[in-house]
Amino acid sequence: MKVELKVWAGLGLATALAGAGLAGCSDEPVATSDASQSSQPGEMGPGEGGEGGESGEGGVDFASASTDPVEYGSALAVAEAHAIAARDAFAIGRTDEAAEMFAHPVSEVLLNMDPVFSELGVDDFKPLFSDASAAVLNGESEAQINERFNAIVSALRAAAGKAPDDGTSDAMVEAGVVADQIDRAISMYRQAASDGIYPPYLDGYGFYKAAEVIFAASDSEIKQADADLHARLTAALALLAKAYPGAEMPPKLDADQSALTASGSAFLLALPAR
Repeated sequence: MKVELKVWAGLGLATALAGAGLAGCSDEPVATSDASQSSQPGEMGPGEGGEGGESGEGGVDFASASTDPVEYGSALAVAEAHAIAARDAFAIGRTDEAAEMFAHPVSEVLLNMDPVFSELGVDDFKPLFSDASAAVLNGESEAQINERFNAIVSALRAAAGKAPDDGTSDAMVEAGVVADQIDRAISMYRQAASDGIYPPYLDGYGFYKAAEVIFAASDSEIKQADADLHARLTAALALLAKAYPGAEMPPKLDADQSALTASGSAFLLALPAR
């Protein structure tokens, strides 16, 4: 995520929607890729992983992830978002979707990150995801799946500890990663509301929950570093909490999409240029 490009992308969409009176009616992503990649729903930009069809999952600049801690952290957060979605989908009986969510990060993110992980000395943890996916289909209990989820999170935290350092403060790195996950959640909500299908909703739910977890862990640090940015991220997360009340998709997706779009533009404006 190149923040300065995402600012203009977010503003451009918000302005266009407001000017046309169509806020919340477009299935175009809020801002999920660099300007040079221009990913649309069902497409992935150059260097991005994924099976297509999920516009909110593009936008990780794998080429710079070995030097940019926000890009690096965003890649890990995307993987964690899928694991959260898988765990919670399994808990409500969505077995097939849970298996898919555990499997997706391997092809969408982690394979592309292998050279970065190798360079930074991160142990390969892809098997934790693929094994969890198989375990879901093989009938393991919720307690067993939760243990696998916890192992995945532990591996992600260990990988986070080897993030590159470009001089950006830890608080601003975490804020950038939270912003990235919020941005993805907003995009996926728009797609779910437009298509009326479950997978984009579950993706967006995972992105929202990952943003919530990361923000909670760095709440005070972000507030101390930038109170205005903290307030804007808090407001966006509050809106997403209403949009994504749980892993099961509500019968009607009626969250205020114009407010979601505006909240995304607000925190992107507050992020420091990178």
